[in-house]
Amino acid sequence: MGRRCPTSPEHATAGPNLPGPVGRPLCNADVRILFVCTGNICRSPLGERLTRAFLDDALGASAAEVGTGSAGTNAVVDSGMEPSSALVLSGLGGDPTGFRARQVTGSMIEEADLTLTMTRRHRRAALKLAPRAMFRTYTLREAAALLPGISVDSLPPVEELDARARMLVAELGRQRATRPRSDRDEDDVLDPIGRRAEVHQEVGEQIFASLIPLLQALCGAAADNTRTTPATLTWA
Repeated sequence: MGRRCPTSPEHATAGPNLPGPVGRPLCNADVRILFVCTGNICRSPLGERLTRAFLDDALGASAAEVGTGSAGTNAVVDSGMEPSSALVLSGLGGDPTGFRARQVTGSMIEEADLTLTMTRRHRRAALKLAPRAMFRTYTLREAAALLPGISVDSLPPVEELDARARMLVAELGRQRATRPRSDRDEDDVLDPIGRRAEVHQEVGEQIFASLIPLLQALCGAAADNTRTTPATLTWA
């Protein structure tokens, strides 16, 4: 969507976080979505891989226009997903195969068209690295809360996906400018690390519930046949 990707080491390792035959690295995509949490082994990979699965299902070959990635503010670099979160991801329709955690950098945030963080603290950390990305950086739950104020029908058609994404992000910014501060206390997603498996399931369902409406808004009518209800695992 108009920004050139800088040449830097992290772009050489972006590929492992982008599974599937139509996934493209952030640096090569027309639309770029980045997820950020702390360790990049639970919440942000859930967001990344669920987005990849949804887009591939909804858009088919056109999903190649969207790059998805994730990183952590204190990443467990090169680690795979935390096992309980990986199991939840699989149950929700995503694929944890090949995932490797990365440390977030300013250039990752600068090149992203939309950065979705898991907490307000992560959002502050992202904007400290890339202050100019303020109007493209939201917590996931914040973005979901802003969405009902947007007239999705007025967005460009999905055939103009980059223009549609650009306007959607701009509308999120306009909605945030008028949002009461008192409504922001629920903007964070709980960190499940070190907690029982059921907490990972609850977090996965929370991410799913916040993410799907945003992806539906991006994909328009193409999203009509995708699954919009999370599966629930039964833990032994």
